[in-house]
Amino acid sequence: MPDAGPRALALQLIQQATPMNKPSLHTLLQNFEAEQVQRKLPDFGPGDTIVVNVKVKEGNRERVQAYEGVVIGTKNAGLNSSFTVRKISHGYGVERVFQTHSAIIDSVEVKRRGKVRAGKLYYLRGLEGKKARIKEDLAAYAKAKIQ
Repeated sequence: MPDAGPRALALQLIQQATPMNKPSLHTLLQNFEAEQVQRKLPDFGPGDTIVVNVKVKEGNRERVQAYEGVVIGTKNAGLNSSFTVRKISHGYGVERVFQTHSAIIDSVEVKRRGKVRAGKLYYLRGLEGKKARIKEDLAAYAKAKIQ
């Protein structure tokens, strides 16, 4: 059988369960997602400047490419979680959405913590230069040193 997706594997688990103690589909999917979530990434949120090291395949070679920018939003949906990183490249704004549990992400490093009040920083798209700056959250560094 070819490589089955998560939904197909969950359906196989349902069919294998006995009728007397058949768990709900929701429970089976939660257990399956918990098994799939393997990598633990550092805690980051909107406003933080991060470096995402991405595996790039070119022909038969694979290399790691760094993508540094500001997190403008996160979507927390279990296995389908993602985050959006925005950077300015040669004067143009570039945004990239990364799946949190994707195999192409080699590592994530938090460069600096940003102090923002909104959950989604889409307003940064309309700003440029010094107007697009984000204050640094110095309290986060103090908390990190204490722990």
